Amino acid sequence: MELVVISSLVLGILLLNRPVTLLFQRLYTRHQFKKFIARETFYHSVVSRYLKYYNRLNLEEQRKFLFRTWLFQHSRNFHYIEVEAAAEMPILVSAVAVQLTFGLEKFKLSYFDDIFILRDDYHYGFYSRPFMGHVDQTGIYLSWDNFIKGISGQTPNCNVGLHEMGHALTYVNFITHTEEDRHFKSEFTNFSKVARPIFTSMQTGAKNLLGDYAATNYHEFWAVSVELFFENPVQFRHELPELYEAMARVLNQDPLNFTTGSTTIIRRMDSSPSATKTSAAG
Repeated sequence: MELVVISSLVLGILLLNRPVTLLFQRLYTRHQFKKFIARETFYHSVVSRYLKYYNRLNLEEQRKFLFRTWLFQHSRNFHYIEVEAAAEMPILVSAVAVQLTFGLEKFKLSYFDDIFILRDDYHYGFYSRPFMGHVDQTGIYLSWDNFIKGISGQTPNCNVGLHEMGHALTYVNFITHTEEDRHFKSEFTNFSKVARPIFTSMQTGAKNLLGDYAATNYHEFWAVSVELFFENPVQFRHELPELYEAMARVLNQDPLNFTTGSTTIIRRMDSSPSATKTSAAG
């Protein structure tokens, strides 16, 4: 009899767990949205100053983008190392993460509770080459000097924010499994069917738009592809059309498939930096 009671209790807890979790999430989101509305104008002023991507969204999508930025920012701790903190810093870093994941359901990159913003290039581990950013089990690291240059267009084809968020996205989906997006995981297999042969050819000397750094390893190939997908989509699609299409599918968005303020950036599928860098992006 005791076993039956215990089993019933366990079953009841399991059945109620998901509804209770969803209810809590809805209440939390509603509470956060009320707080966000009071700051929406400020967030808009910050993000619109730097992100062309954001400025090409329609009004409904801009609100969604900014609210995701708010939720991303307020779900982690930002640390500032040898750089003076400013209100726009966590907003812009969060906005870049949201840009990458805007076509996905899961966007918070859960697991990374801490983001470290450093003044400029820094040394990491035993590497002799200075870093612009990196991702490891302790958090996401970004050099502010390189980050701001990337989002303001001062470094063509190079955006360290997108690069490191690209690493973080695969980290939470395939290493920690803490925020798995079903679409991203299922499409990443198809992405690799296109990407792996290109990566392999680069390792044997083939040259293309992605540059030599993308041939370092497959993780860097992915992160550099993320940069080029957003920073130079026209040339990317022209030179590597199959890889571009694979990127659009895995991220469920296409930067070239919408016009100012009228067409959604999200792709609804039917089925389904180069060697000139002076610093390493991890």
